[in-house]
Amino acid sequence: MQFKITHDGFRIEGETFPSKTLSFLDSIFRGIGQVLFQNNSFAGILFLCGIFYNSVSFGFAAFFGAVVSTLTASLLRADIAQIKSGLFGFNGTLSAIGLLFFLHPSPLSIGYLVIAAAVSSILMAATLRLFESLKLPTLTAPFVFTTLCFLLACARFGRLETTQFLPNAGLPQTAHVEGIVSATTFFEGLLKGVSQVFFQENMVTGALFLIGLLIGSRRCFTMAIVGSIMGIACAWLLGASEPAIRSGAFGFNSVLTAIALGSIFLKPNKTAFIYAILGTALTSVAFAALSGAFEPIGMPAMTLPFVVVTWLFILASSNFPAIKINN
Repeated sequence: MQFKITHDGFRIEGETFPSKTLSFLDSIFRGIGQVLFQNNSFAGILFLCGIFYNSVSFGFAAFFGAVVSTLTASLLRADIAQIKSGLFGFNGTLSAIGLLFFLHPSPLSIGYLVIAAAVSSILMAATLRLFESLKLPTLTAPFVFTTLCFLLACARFGRLETTQFLPNAGLPQTAHVEGIVSATTFFEGLLKGVSQVFFQENMVTGALFLIGLLIGSRRCFTMAIVGSIMGIACAWLLGASEPAIRSGAFGFNSVLTAIALGSIFLKPNKTAFIYAILGTALTSVAFAALSGAFEPIGMPAMTLPFVVVTWLFILASSNFPAIKINN
């Protein structure tokens, strides 16, 4: 067995059981890292540590979600390069955490989220093929659609009990400006806007995520901060409640959009940066819009605002010569 530590993780060569196990673990950590676009084992380990710091149960859910979704792709013989880079792990990670967040834990609900994590890999493969001709990334769409499907199904399954975090079904209510946004609100909202990408409302967790991003990519680290700040600023200016801003609710989608457009999919230049900032600002509006649209059925928007806005801006970029797509 040949084992080497590189700047982005572990390199293991060999056909022995220990080498295959270590290689699989590397893919798991990369899958967790890919939630924030980091094909980096060390970033994934830090993200996982951040989740465990906030909640041991969510930490195990994140790990086993990545294991199940990656193992499913491996058993079905998906592209080995995609598996090793973690592309079949991140949607399973989020699906497992999301269902544990919205469902009371029980042996039945744990089995339910394991099935969802496996299904997320099927949906990942389907969307990869579907969007290949459009040259669009799948992003977290498999997680969103898998989790929505499994949550909606709970209405017909009497042995699965939802938590208070699932929105109450009903017509959208008119919002009122609530509370005073202070420097403390801003600082907490900035860090929690990053941590909420994994459903974690914790400042230390957010700080660990940022350190992981810094290890993986300084540009992604910078854009994550910019995205969280933009989410806070837009929510504040448009009259969102102080508790919602403080919790990071308006930040996590903007964080993902900022990284996607400002660091990953567009070639960096001044015009692309402005374009990414516009997309990040729109994401806050899209989060409010989709949250309102889903309220009648009692479903959360999750990362759908990020997915929709990023797809829209990538598709539109082909008509803007100043914006170039990364190959």
